[in-house]
Amino acid sequence: MTDLINHIVDISVGELVYGGAAMGRLADGRAVFVSFALPGEVVRARITQEKRGHALAELVEVIHPSPERIQPRCRHFGACGGCHYQTLDYPRQLEAKQAILRDQLQRIGSIQSPPVTSTVASPEPWFYRNHVQLHLAPGSQVGYQAPDSHTVIPIQECFLPEKPLNDLWPLLDLEAIPGLERVGLRLGAGDNPMIVLEGHSGEPPELSVDLPVSVVYLDDQGAVVLAGDEALIMEVRGRLFRVSPGAFFQVNSSVAGLMVDYLLAHLPLSPDGVVWDVYCGVGLFSAFLAPRVKHLVGIEISPPACQDFAVNLDEFEQVDLYEGAAEAILPGLPGRPDGVLVDPPRSGLEKPVIDAILNAMPAWIAYVSCDPATLARDLRRFIQVGYRLESVTPFDMFPQTYHIESISLLRR
Repeated sequence: MTDLINHIVDISVGELVYGGAAMGRLADGRAVFVSFALPGEVVRARITQEKRGHALAELVEVIHPSPERIQPRCRHFGACGGCHYQTLDYPRQLEAKQAILRDQLQRIGSIQSPPVTSTVASPEPWFYRNHVQLHLAPGSQVGYQAPDSHTVIPIQECFLPEKPLNDLWPLLDLEAIPGLERVGLRLGAGDNPMIVLEGHSGEPPELSVDLPVSVVYLDDQGAVVLAGDEALIMEVRGRLFRVSPGAFFQVNSSVAGLMVDYLLAHLPLSPDGVVWDVYCGVGLFSAFLAPRVKHLVGIEISPPACQDFAVNLDEFEQVDLYEGAAEAILPGLPGRPDGVLVDPPRSGLEKPVIDAILNAMPAWIAYVSCDPATLARDLRRFIQVGYRLESVTPFDMFPQTYHIESISLLRR
């Protein structure tokens, strides 16, 4: 194998693949994945990584552009690492994500003709994020990490955060905060913002806050409120949710609402039914499922999320919450559920979790995924033991990026 690292090569690229790249072939036949290239283009690229079976490359120049290529909206596109598809118009992004998800299920999951529906669009393809994390560049400027790098690219503009957050981040003065690693900005209902300062100094900084915001310092010891409220109130489909600084919540509230609508329309919920919500977080899905079933069990490992769940579902007597790792709790749960909803992290389901679900034999499984590769791996296991994959619906939680959220429905 010839060492091609840093070599410049001209490549004809084909289809888009998961990760924000398009695939071509090197002269020796190996696949090469070129970031920010589009299908049908001839590009000049620099080889950045080389493996036995493939290589990675960064785009240097587009020699023959695709007729679909458009001008990116942001001056930082291609440098900051936050976006991947600004050179495609939005309807084409949705088509690409459907095709990529189908390909992942076929290649990794060995699922023939996977029932992948059209991608559900985000109502807003720009200014949709209620949460962004900014890193510190030299001089205490804020920015995003470059692709495949820890180098921070300072930014002067960004078209992904909701507009109140976009008005807020240029006003931040972070130079005097020792041990600061990154800054989270969150937007709650009523356009109420929160600044989450993440550090490792062990001592919360002393600040003077001249903005109408909540400020929280977060480290391994927990959260300390420096100004304003200790938690945000988020809203989805008219329901309010308490969300602590250390708890996860979907970054696109509008698409989260569409996912709730989808689950309520497609799950066979019964007033006599029992549902397990595994990786339930602050209770986003549980809050809408609980009124329709006899008993709902939530499982969550994050202490802040569990505290929020208890507040958000306090009105329901038929809800139980177990705090701990899913693989530890599931095998000991009493009874058998009619259905199981899982919303795991990007790494997917641990084998003991799948084993415990299979042992419980639910009639249906709803799998909320943010990673097509681990989804394909896990669906294959369920299918092998007799579950039928009825549908896979991608939701565009993250417009302008390669990330794909989806809901898969399986029946025994």
